[in-house]
This record gives sequence, C-alpha cells and structure tokens, in this order.
Amino acid sequence: MKLTVLGASGGVGRQLVRQALADGHEVTAALRSPEKLTERHDRLTVVRADALDAASVQAVVDGADAVLSGMGQAGRHDPLRPASTSARAVVEAMKATGVRRVLMVSAGPLNRSGTGQPFLSHRVFGPLLWAVLKELYTDLERMEAVLRGSGLDWTAVRPPRLLDKPGEGRYRHAVEAGPAGASIARADVARAMLDFLADPQTYGHAVGISR
Repeated sequence: MKLTVLGASGGVGRQLVRQALADGHEVTAALRSPEKLTERHDRLTVVRADALDAASVQAVVDGADAVLSGMGQAGRHDPLRPASTSARAVVEAMKATGVRRVLMVSAGPLNRSGTGQPFLSHRVFGPLLWAVLKELYTDLERMEAVLRGSGLDWTAVRPPRLLDKPGEGRYRHAVEAGPAGASIARADVARAMLDFLADPQTYGHAVGISR
C-alpha cells in the first residue's frame, strides 16, 4: 500500500515509518522539519508539510491508499490544538483527493464509559489524568468528533501510558472499549495501527489497545 504518515518525527510516527517499510509498504513521511527524520529507504519519501494546513496536507495525501497520523500536543497548553486542527485539515484534504482510510492516535482516558477497563483505571486514574491533562484530552475529543462526522473510513487508536521501549509485537485491543492494560510501547501502537489498516471491524470506531 501507499501510506502517508503525519507526525513522522514523533515517537509513534517514527515507528509507523519503520514498521510500514518493513511490511513492504511505500511510505511518504510528512513533517515540518524533514531533517528530524534520519530514516532512509528506497520506498520512503520524506517531504516538508504542515499537518495543520489542509492545502499542505492535500499535497502529501494525494494518491495514498491510507493516512496514519501520530500527531499530538507538544505540551499541556499547546495553543495550536494540533490533534483537532490536524484532523480537520486531514479530513478536508482526504475529501478533496478521494482518499478514504485514516487512522489517528488518541488516548485511553477518552473511554468515558469505562467499558473494558479495570475499575482503578476508569474510576481512579482516569479522573486524575483528566484533571491534570484536561486541555490535551479535550483536544483529542475534538479530534475524534471530527473523525466521527467525516464520513471517512476512520479509526481512532486509544492507548494507555506510552512507553519508550522495544515493542513486544503483540497487544490486546477492543472496539469502543478499553484499553484493558495500563501501558504499551509506542512500537506496539504503530504495530496495531498498521494491522488495523485493512480491518473493516475497526472502521468508524475508537479502539482501545494495551499490553
């Protein structure tokens, strides 16, 4: 498949690029500072693009089979609201180019119902995280709302605490539920997103993933 990866210099984004290439895909890595991505491969094209601008995104998604986004906030008080702003830009660009499949990274605490989550995660840690990171999660909620209203074949992947460690190559997942565990390696988030590319059961849903 021809894949466009947004936020390709971030923790999940780098893993998406590496694993997509290992899977045999053609990858366009889009980022504002291309020099930050040192990966090189004959099936990799690194381009400068602003994921918050629809016109810039349109140029890099045109001709893609799917778009994967690892966009997130630079901090708790990021005024650009990158998750929701990039989601709007991506949806507009995809509609203009006819690309339908998109996967974006969200967060486990957005599972407000607590379905598929341990009691402590839902009733104790979830509220604490919302209290501390309200702006970040509110931005992600807006992002998911944009996806739900897009009419595209979208998936929002909701991991718990992200770890910078080697991936295990496996994970648990549940549609519109979870995550069941407390953490997951960024490499395994990327693995799940790539596995979900052609899984119609994940289309139009948020999916909780964890170790």
